[in-house]
Amino acid sequence: MPSARKSGHSFVTRQAVTDLVRSATLGSYGVTGFAARPHERLLERLGLVQPGIAIHLGDTIDIDLELTVAFGVPIAEVARQVDSAVRYSIRHALGREVGRVTIHIDGLRFGPGGAPPTVIQPAAGAVGPRDLADSGTDVA
Repeated sequence: MPSARKSGHSFVTRQAVTDLVRSATLGSYGVTGFAARPHERLLERLGLVQPGIAIHLGDTIDIDLELTVAFGVPIAEVARQVDSAVRYSIRHALGREVGRVTIHIDGLRFGPGGAPPTVIQPAAGAVGPRDLADSGTDVA
């Protein structure tokens, strides 16, 4: 026989909300990490701060994120993905809605090959778009 519901309260720490946001963000497409200044990295190692995440708890949960993303991915799509993942994570785990998610992209990270070349030189003897246009050939 089911028991009657009892009203009560549950408390969630700021650290728990931060962990939910961190997990949802790092699991999103294109995110390579959180942006932080050197002194924030030191404080992170000491366990005093979570750089790149600011949580404002009140009537609503407001979240500010400072991220780095992978070079070559569409930044708007990364932001949409992060927003959706964070909102879903909070709604699913806590049953509360997120008021505002502000995402700042503070940098790009390059893959193992390093930064892309600034000017790509065509191979010797390669046919380029200008050659086709000058030849009178219609290209569709």
